[in-house]
Amino acid sequence: MDRDADEVTAVTVERRSLRVAIRRGTGGGPPVLVCNGIGTPLEALAPFTGALDPAITVVRFDVPGAGGSPAPALPYSVPGLARLAGQMMSELGHGRFDVLGISWGGGLAQQLALRYPRRCRRLVLVATSTGALMIPARPRVLLHLSSARRHRDPAHAARIAGDIYGGSLRREPELAAPIAGSYRGPASRRGYLYQLLASACWTSLPWLRLIRQPTLILAGDDDPIIPLANARLMAALLPAALLHVYPDGHLGLLTRAAELAPVVSDFLLAAGPPVVPGAGRAVQWLA
Repeated sequence: MDRDADEVTAVTVERRSLRVAIRRGTGGGPPVLVCNGIGTPLEALAPFTGALDPAITVVRFDVPGAGGSPAPALPYSVPGLARLAGQMMSELGHGRFDVLGISWGGGLAQQLALRYPRRCRRLVLVATSTGALMIPARPRVLLHLSSARRHRDPAHAARIAGDIYGGSLRREPELAAPIAGSYRGPASRRGYLYQLLASACWTSLPWLRLIRQPTLILAGDDDPIIPLANARLMAALLPAALLHVYPDGHLGLLTRAAELAPVVSDFLLAAGPPVVPGAGRAVQWLA
């Protein structure tokens, strides 16, 4: 099943229209809600979600101001967006769900796990951190991230791809093409700014230990945006975390989709309790 089989629709929550894509899985387990990186539309992760086990139902959505979801008139917070996403899942008929968040979306995923401890079953955090209080990237990388130009200028995206994304893109910068040109227009500019503001005012560091869900952390060993030390910190703080380090950069979920999709699928579909390294005990999975 590929993205061509996805059902794309709009869901209205709190008078906001959210563009949603649903891939119906063949299994009966809970769906996985995918939270994208900053400024990126739901199509950006299609190479990865299309490679997930066909049994898994996948829900992708555009946050307000990204892709096909209109930008709100006023800024929003990460906790407010988590509430919105939870209500969206209720509108779609999903009481329980898993959450996968990449980069900026990893913060939203953590907030969802905190807000919905009974509804959110398992958590996957990819190339992400604890937010404003984190081990930062180099100033040059942060400067590039402050602008959304890479999303609307493919040539610029290719020029800076290796410096900001690392890994495979140092050798093949054209691999950044899926995100180039994905973000355009005044409304999206406002949406990008609102996402920056939301993340600048948010951190999970004080309450990360409260997340009890089984958590899989995926991190690249050459990620200029989110240095690997952040993943190790999160793995140490989360009570039920498994850390998987892959040899690539920030966009490893796309460049290594064939390798990482089975890792995520196995985590979401597994029935047994995994042993967490260093914890000395088995994690109780929520079946």
